[in-house]
Amino acid sequence: MSKQLFKSTLIVSVMTLLSRILGFVRDMLIGQIFGVSAGTDAFFVAFKIPNFLRRLFAEGAFSQAFIPVLAEYKERGSQQALKLFIDKTAGTLAVVLLLITVIGVLAAPVLILLFAPGFSWQGTQHDLAVQMLRLTFPYILFISLVAFAGSILNSHGKFAIPAVTPVLLNICIIAAAIYLAPLMEKPVVALAWGVLAAGLLQLLFQFPSLIKLGLLPRLTVDFKDAGVKQVIQLMLPAIFASSIVQINLLLNTLLASFLPAGSVSWLYYSDRLVEFPLGIFGVALATVILPSLSKNHAGDDRIAFSNTLDWGLRFVLLIVIPAALGLFLLAEPILSTLFQYHEFTVHDVQMAGKSLMAYSLGLVGFVMVKILVPAFSSRKDMKTPVRVGIYIMLINIGLGVCLIFPFAHTGLALATSLGALLNAALLLLRLLKEKVYQPVAGWQWFLLKVMIANGLMASGLYYFVDKTLWYHWPATERLLHLGFYIFRGILIYGVSLFLLGFRPKHFKAQESF
Repeated sequence: MSKQLFKSTLIVSVMTLLSRILGFVRDMLIGQIFGVSAGTDAFFVAFKIPNFLRRLFAEGAFSQAFIPVLAEYKERGSQQALKLFIDKTAGTLAVVLLLITVIGVLAAPVLILLFAPGFSWQGTQHDLAVQMLRLTFPYILFISLVAFAGSILNSHGKFAIPAVTPVLLNICIIAAAIYLAPLMEKPVVALAWGVLAAGLLQLLFQFPSLIKLGLLPRLTVDFKDAGVKQVIQLMLPAIFASSIVQINLLLNTLLASFLPAGSVSWLYYSDRLVEFPLGIFGVALATVILPSLSKNHAGDDRIAFSNTLDWGLRFVLLIVIPAALGLFLLAEPILSTLFQYHEFTVHDVQMAGKSLMAYSLGLVGFVMVKILVPAFSSRKDMKTPVRVGIYIMLINIGLGVCLIFPFAHTGLALATSLGALLNAALLLLRLLKEKVYQPVAGWQWFLLKVMIANGLMASGLYYFVDKTLWYHWPATERLLHLGFYIFRGILIYGVSLFLLGFRPKHFKAQESF
């Protein structure tokens, strides 16, 4: 089981890595061409709203609600019943999404006022954000259907196509920035057109794989179907439970809109860097584990369920802790190497570096939530994540309001990180209390080895990185030095684990270390 989980996770991670690399190229181009300005702040807000809703409905709630029901149809139903369920779910989802899209486009001024009220004090920035939101909002219609198609493919063990699909978003935005922007009266608006085009292309990209499986949906609207009703009932609480981090990030944007110009962009760039390991490892693990947990639950295999979760948690700590340390210690060098060109200044690097360090403190929490929420949703228990999520959201708001005064945008990032860590801790304690998750023997030795290896890696980076010279080096020299330090950190960590007795062949869900 662990070999298949690892193989599937590796496939999704590699494809996500490709997307993330292109994402950085995209952001580097945006930084070089448009800089950090009121225009980029307006675009990031206009893109964040539909992107937030995408994660809320598509990656979060819909996947958590749809895949467990789909697993039951696969385990207990016929192929005909499975196809009919998919058709009805697709049609019903499309109608709901179309309605949401129309409302969103019409209500764009109100949405900008709600999510970035500080823009209303600057009329041109508010109007520009509204204009771009009307272009980006239909993205939620296309990308939610993309996520629906991806859920079907993932449940059939086809992980590569859904994982590589996000590459198209980055390609479209890059093309818009280079070729379309110079032709427009307001160049930054080209980015919004790129987002819209990407949504349609990503949806069309899924069709060949669905056709090959014989599962390309024929849209059939049926709100009364038992399977569809079950998905809707699970989806409503899942909308909140699976998206606590995204809600908190959106609240950060709201509060940051009252801070000096550039604050939204600093948070955006630091969040993008945290999204790199979060996407490669967190989203990849969640994508692979949810179908597996749902299958275990549908087959009433409690031991396999617990072992799958145990494997996921060990993988998180083994990989994500050093990633978080690397981001913390190399925050400014990474930002300088990737973005310090033309309009993106040293001051921008320093400001974004502070929020990146704060976000990195919560990276383990962000990823663990991605793993732990499926442990509830696969058993159709969404009440617990919802209840915990409400507590976390209230705590995050309180922390954000308190920390924004002494630490400005960095305080918002720190509040989000603390909330994520607490969220993960509460969910894990609940699973342990209910004995749904029973840790495999050997956790103490595993944690000790991981902590020692991380301590050695952190020491090797901290004492040999001179950030004071970094800003003055040419781009090529910055890149070479960054690559060297990242390689050094990986080498120290890997060698330390090896000397401590860790071997990859030991990393199985049913074995201890």
